[in-house]
Amino acid sequence: MVDTVSSLTSRAHDLMVASLSSPAAAGAAGQDAHLVAGFQDLIGRALVLGSDAGWLVAFGNSGLAGLAFKHRQVDQALYHLDVAVTAGYNDCLELHAPALVAYHGDPRFRALYQRMRITLADLDELQWLHREVVIMSQEASQASVDNIGRRDTGISLLPQAPLPTRVPNTLGILASRLEVAAVQTALRQAAWNAEVSRSSGNTSLSLIDDTWDYPGARRDAWDADVLDTRREQAAAARAFVERPGLSTLVVPCPPLGSLVYPA
Repeated sequence: MVDTVSSLTSRAHDLMVASLSSPAAAGAAGQDAHLVAGFQDLIGRALVLGSDAGWLVAFGNSGLAGLAFKHRQVDQALYHLDVAVTAGYNDCLELHAPALVAYHGDPRFRALYQRMRITLADLDELQWLHREVVIMSQEASQASVDNIGRRDTGISLLPQAPLPTRVPNTLGILASRLEVAAVQTALRQAAWNAEVSRSSGNTSLSLIDDTWDYPGARRDAWDADVLDTRREQAAAARAFVERPGLSTLVVPCPPLGSLVYPA
């Protein structure tokens, strides 16, 4: 099968979902070997496609950098991050994440950061993308709490805000969108697995327990439907809206340390 940007995007999405779902602890680098191999394969295939897939090269190398940072392999992390920046990576907000602040004093880190370029319009979307990750994580946690003790057998999906569809000024934004899409998938898969387990357990209990509270289960199902509708409406309302008038001139990213990572 011949690789295309579309097929490699799908491959990259699956790799990032696997990376987010990896149980490997910090320091256990060998447990992430399959992810490293996957990102390396993605990069090799993207390079063959040329400039149209350059943002996938950036995505793959930023993924390798993230794994290396995770395992305290700083030299390797900075190498891959440098390659990612060369390929167009410009998620300057991600480089303000708490786990990376400790590297802000490293001259190598500062040098590669200063090479990144973005527009104010793209930065606005980037901030929305990172806020959405925080909101999705909070929503997933709240949904898991709300579903504790539910007696019905219905399954609640985790609603997702639609991702931006504007044409970005810098292609690095496509890599950031892909990461958020992977977070959405990973969170929804985790929620789905938990819901299937709860539903199956309730089905089994209702079959063997003559005192099963069927009226209570119906009330729980109704309450869950109400919450699901509210979450769907809230997710739709969070859709990115491009603000008119923001500059589309490509400029250096805001100075290192000047951005606030959403919490």
